[in-house]
Amino acid sequence: MTSTRFATTPLLAAVLLACAASAGASSHREAPFITTSPKVDGTDFYMFRSYETGRSDFVTLIANYQPLQDAYGGPNYFSLDPNALYEIHVDNNGDAKEDLTFQFRFTNTLAAGGAGITLPVGGRNVAIPLVQAGSVTQVRDASLNLAETFSVTLVRGDRRTGSASAVTNASTGATAFDKPVDNIGVKTIPDYAGYAARHIHTVNIPGCGIPARVFVGQRQESFAVNLGTIFDLVNAPVAVITNPANIGALPNTIGDKNVTSLAVEVHRSCLVAGNEPVVGGWTSASLRQARLLNPSPPAGHQASEKPGGAWVQVSRLGMPLVNEVVIGLKDKDKFNASVPSGDGQFAEYVTHPSLPALLEIALALPNTAPRNFPRNDLVTTFLTGITGVNRPANGVASEMLRLNTSIAPVPFAQQNRLGVVGNILAGGSDNAGYPNGRRPKDDVVDISLVAVMGGLCMANGNTNALGFGAACNPSQVPLGNTAFALHDAVDQAAVPLLPGFPYLNTPLPGSR
Repeated sequence: MTSTRFATTPLLAAVLLACAASAGASSHREAPFITTSPKVDGTDFYMFRSYETGRSDFVTLIANYQPLQDAYGGPNYFSLDPNALYEIHVDNNGDAKEDLTFQFRFTNTLAAGGAGITLPVGGRNVAIPLVQAGSVTQVRDASLNLAETFSVTLVRGDRRTGSASAVTNASTGATAFDKPVDNIGVKTIPDYAGYAARHIHTVNIPGCGIPARVFVGQRQESFAVNLGTIFDLVNAPVAVITNPANIGALPNTIGDKNVTSLAVEVHRSCLVAGNEPVVGGWTSASLRQARLLNPSPPAGHQASEKPGGAWVQVSRLGMPLVNEVVIGLKDKDKFNASVPSGDGQFAEYVTHPSLPALLEIALALPNTAPRNFPRNDLVTTFLTGITGVNRPANGVASEMLRLNTSIAPVPFAQQNRLGVVGNILAGGSDNAGYPNGRRPKDDVVDISLVAVMGGLCMANGNTNALGFGAACNPSQVPLGNTAFALHDAVDQAAVPLLPGFPYLNTPLPGSR
């Protein structure tokens, strides 16, 4: 079916609204509670075989937090929460439970032992109001008024009761690592790329004989979406968003934002267990169950509250877009507090998604949604992994990214922005992308749109080629092959990225 014919059918409206719902920023402000705690709002999670030259046997895991940062957001900018626990989890035996957890904790300390940098004013030494007192070029630069450091702990087994060991600096054995200050602007930090690169730490991971790398710091937003227009019922020209030639026609409205990344690069042999090459991964953030606010906080940094009680998970992210467009509004906070082993409680949202039915009601366009119930194509894509690509030999259906570590990485220039879907469309050989893990270049909005509207069911055909089951066949997909042509008119592949670790681009400066 040509794009011209598609543009003249009533089905167009349903497709466009499906695009709108699928194209919310990957996980920005996705649930009611998390909008009140942006410092622990996980926005995107990436897991892929490293494609940096000479690093192909490593796996990179990146968890982004604090969405929609304006580069000019001073004077305090976007330090991470010292009262929070940020985690990256890995399941290496398919049981939907973490086997390895990288725990990140943060400490933010004022200079001069907590007194802060002072300047002589009228015979007195007075504390300055900014996080910097001059140009910043070096790690722990004397001009920095705020020192941001973090620790990383590897927990084997259950995240709360397993065996915990500190990740250490490979050169010094230290357990505290420096985090670069955010990109205040070109006058304060003339060479931010060089400054940030000095905060890439080579580390030793307990139980792993090959040194790894860790970086935590601000990055340019790595996700692309025409956010405001999309949420306004796709308030964009129809001719643009229905023509595959215009994949990059609309602006990336969050391209001028920054995020904060927690990145780890680990040799793949240190992540897998036995002969199973497929690992699952997700990120979460937790806060203490209670906090006591001090109505008269003392001098110092982060001195106004005292947390206590058990850790309570408030953010969870594996596959992109799940909490935005799959989980019902009433269960979004519950999903953020849940763990993969309990995902049976959310199964109906995947096997019988409400979004297509909602479109039919809202637009009075019956019979526009895929009818292959239960939606085994979505179950396979989001909950089990695709047979022959990233499905473990023995696995429990659950929501997480799944990466087959035996599939070699593809150099950046040759990566298909549609990942596995791109192989189906073009007959390529790039199986190293989403939904087999996720790379920064993968256009997860377009890929997910194709999947939601039945495109992978079409690819499965009557032969069950992708293992979706006999209930998935082309006759139950009203869109037919047109599903493969859908896009949100914003090109993920155009986002600026780095050729190597930590892969996400240098953050935008507060002034230029």
